[in-house]
Amino acid sequence: MKKDQMTSGRRAVLRLAAALGATATVGVLAADRLAAPERTTRAVRTGAGGAGAGAAAAPAAGPQAQAPRLRPSAYRLQPMTAYAPPAFRRAVPPVRQRPFLSVSGAGRSMVLTFDDGPDPRYTPGILKTLRRYECRAMFFVCGEMAVENPDLLKEMADDGHVIGNHSWSHPLIPKLRPSRIRDELGSTSEVVERTLGTAPLWYRAPYGAWNRHSFEIGAELGMEPLAWTVDTLDWKEPGTGTIVRRVLDGAAPGAVVLSHDAGGDRAQSVAALRRYLPELLDAGYHITVPRR
Repeated sequence: MKKDQMTSGRRAVLRLAAALGATATVGVLAADRLAAPERTTRAVRTGAGGAGAGAAAAPAAGPQAQAPRLRPSAYRLQPMTAYAPPAFRRAVPPVRQRPFLSVSGAGRSMVLTFDDGPDPRYTPGILKTLRRYECRAMFFVCGEMAVENPDLLKEMADDGHVIGNHSWSHPLIPKLRPSRIRDELGSTSEVVERTLGTAPLWYRAPYGAWNRHSFEIGAELGMEPLAWTVDTLDWKEPGTGTIVRRVLDGAAPGAVVLSHDAGGDRAQSVAALRRYLPELLDAGYHITVPRR
C-alpha cells in the first residue's frame, strides 16, 4: 500500500469520528434541556411551605413552559434492591404423620409444658416458680386467651419460655373442615406474632386429636407438632399429691410432661409445680425446651 493512500484513509477515519462525536454531544445537550423542567418541578413539589409551595402552584414562564416533559424512564422506577438476594425465610418443616412424643438431648433432660392459657389466675404462679428455679418451659396458648392477656404472653417470652400454638378455641380438630382448622391455627399464630414479633414454631392439637389436615396446615404455618410423654391429668383435679407423683414416676430423659395453666381450676397444678420441680432438679434432671 502506498503512503498517500494511507494518509487519505486516516483522514476519512478522523472525519467520521468527529461527526459521531458532534452528534452525541447534540443529543446529550437536547436531553439535558428537556429533563431540566422535570427536575425543577420535582424539587419544588417536595419543598415544605413558604415560597416553594407558591412556586409549585404558579405556571412556568418563558419558552420552557411549552417544552414537552419527559416521562421517567422505566429503570428509574425500579428499586435499587431489585437484584438483591431474597429475604431470609425459615424453611417449612416436613408434613408429619404423627407428633413428637419426646425430645432428644444430652443427659437427663425433660420438658415441662402447660396448655390452654394464659390465665391471669394461674399462669403468674407457674411463671413465678419457673423463674425461682431458673427453668424454661413451653406454653401452648389458645388464641382466645392470648388476645385477652397480651401482657402475660410477653412475660412468658421475656422469661425465655417457648410459646406454642394450641388453636384458637380448643375444638376437636378432626371434626372441623380444613378451612376451620386453618382459621383456628392461623389466627392464633397471628396473635402471637403480632404480640411478640415472631410466630410460634410448635403446635399441639387440643385433646391430642390430630389428623392429616392438621399436620399439613401446621407445616404450612411453619410449625412442628408436639404431644407428650407424661400426662398428669391435672384437668381432672385429682389432688396436688397425685399430680406430683405422676410427674416423678414418669420422669425420664427426653420426657415431655403435660400440665395446664388454664381451662378450669388450676390451683392444684400451680401447687404441684412448686413441689415436683425442685425434686426433679435434685434428681439431676435438666429442665429444657426443644430447639428448632
